[in-house]
Formats: sequence, C-alpha cells, structure tokens
Amino acid sequence: MMYVEGDTQTLELNSQPDSLGAVERMIDEVRTKYNISEDTFGNMLVAITEAVTNAIYHGNGGDASKKVHVKYALSNHHLSFTITDQGPGFDFYNLPDPTAPENIEKECGRGIFLMKHLTDQLIFSDNGRVVELNFKLVN
Repeated sequence: MMYVEGDTQTLELNSQPDSLGAVERMIDEVRTKYNISEDTFGNMLVAITEAVTNAIYHGNGGDASKKVHVKYALSNHHLSFTITDQGPGFDFYNLPDPTAPENIEKECGRGIFLMKHLTDQLIFSDNGRVVELNFKLVN
C-alpha cells in the first residue's frame, strides 16, 4: 500500500463529552484510508479517545469554552496523533502507578498507563498540555 507522506488532518473540539464522536469518526476514517489492521485500530481507538478524554476533563476542566485540538500526520510509515488542550498542564513524570495495590480499586488514573502500552511511542510536551501518540503502520 502506498502512503502519502505529509498527509494530515486537524479537528478543533469543544471540551465536552459529545466531542468524542468526532474523534472516533476521524480514527475510523484513518483506519479505512490506510487499511489499518484491527489490532492497531483498536489500540488507536482506546489510546486516542483516552488522550482526548484527559484533555477535556483534566486539561480543560470540562470547560466547554476551551478547545481541544486533535491532529494526525503521516510520516515515514508512522501515524502521529497530537492532542493539545488549553489547560494548566501537569507533571507527567510524577504520576501514581495504577498497578500499585493502593491504586487498583480506584476508578481513574489508568489512562496514561493505557496510552503508554497501546502506542509505539508516547511523548508529552508543553508541560503536559500536548501529547503525541505514535503508531507504526505495517504493510
């Protein structure tokens, strides 16, 4: 399959839960466009919706007037999704371990753990306001 280098798309979303539908549609379009395997698609869907959910609720505090930007770009057989929020950021180096016994029963705190395990590369920047999720495309 031939990929078009530099192919990109960006969504601007309001910080509200129904914005996730637009993200899911974008990921589905990417799956079709690049003939992505079911496994990679599943990983992308979970990791990216988790990142956008974090941006909406934790980054922007659920403030519908604040925006979340979701961009994907294709380069060198990798798909990169970048999610940016308008929040204050966070210390991504000092997060509680969701697998620690004291955290197992907690309802939240697993999102970044999941993203790390479902992507080929996860990069935080701008004090945690920007997260980049990278996925290798295999022919």
